[in-house]
Amino acid sequence: MLIQGVSGNPTVYVNGVFGPLSEAKISVLDRGFIFGDGIYEVVPIYKGKTFRMAQHLARLERSLAKLRIQNPMTKAQWEALVKELTDRNSEPTSMVYIQVTRGVAKRDHAFPVPPVEPTVFAMVAPMTPPTAAVRDKGLTSVSIPDERWLHCDIKSVSLLGNVLAKQAAVDAGVDEVIQFRNGNLTEGASCNIWVIQNGKLVAPLKDNLVLEGIRYGLLEELCKEAGIPFELRVVKQEEVQAADEILMSSATREVLAIVQLDGKPVGAGKPGPVFQKLRAAYDARIAAL
Repeated sequence: MLIQGVSGNPTVYVNGVFGPLSEAKISVLDRGFIFGDGIYEVVPIYKGKTFRMAQHLARLERSLAKLRIQNPMTKAQWEALVKELTDRNSEPTSMVYIQVTRGVAKRDHAFPVPPVEPTVFAMVAPMTPPTAAVRDKGLTSVSIPDERWLHCDIKSVSLLGNVLAKQAAVDAGVDEVIQFRNGNLTEGASCNIWVIQNGKLVAPLKDNLVLEGIRYGLLEELCKEAGIPFELRVVKQEEVQAADEILMSSATREVLAIVQLDGKPVGAGKPGPVFQKLRAAYDARIAAL
C-alpha cells in the first residue's frame, strides 16, 4: 500500500501492536471512520526528544474527557509509546501523531452500551521546521468567516471545517486563512493567530471557539521572559486589520509572521520586532532540549 506523501514504510502502532504502515488495519466500523468520533494530538520531536510533551498529554486528556472517552493509557504509558515509536523510526526531527477513537461498534449515533475498547493509532512522520527563507519572508493570508462547530476546544478528528478553511487558502493563493466569528478573531485553519498592537501580544480567549494550542502557554512564557506584554481577550476583526504585526503558531510550523492580509501589508509588510524576539526565544527553547 503506497500512500501519497509518505516515504518508505514506517513503523506504526495500532491497538498494542507495532508494525509497518502498509499492514496497519482498522475496522470500517470504527467510530472514528464512521462518525469522526475521536481525538488526536501531534507532538513535535527535535533531536529525538519530545517538545512540550506534558502539555500535549494534558490536552489529550482534556479532549478525551469532553468526548467521554476513557483514556486508554496512563501518562507513563503514553510517554513510553512515543519513545518506542521514535526509537523505531530514527527521525531526529519529526512529529508523533496520536489518534484515539471511541472504538468499533455497530453504526448507531449514540455511544455504544456497554462501552467498547478505544482504538489507538500512533505514527511518526518527518517534520520540516520553517526554513530561514520562510521566517524572513513571512506568510500571506485572507479573512474568512468561521463556519465550524461550537466545540473547537476539542482536538477532534472531525476536521471538515478545518479542511475547507485550508482549501480556501489554497484557492486564494495564500498561505493561511484568518477566521472570524461574529466579527471576532478565532484562529487559522490549523493554527492559532496572534496580534501585536503597540508592542503587546494579544490573542483570543481560551474558550470553546478556539483550540488552545500548546504554544498558548509557551508564548506566554516567552513573552514574560522577553518583557513583552501579553493579553488574552476578545479581539475584533478591525483590530486584526490594523495590527502592527500578526503571528501564527502551531506544532509543526512553530511561530511565523503573517505579513499580508486580504492583499494588504500587515504593518511594514515584513516580519516585525516582536516576532524576531519571540522567534529567537523559541529557537533557544528547542536548542536547550
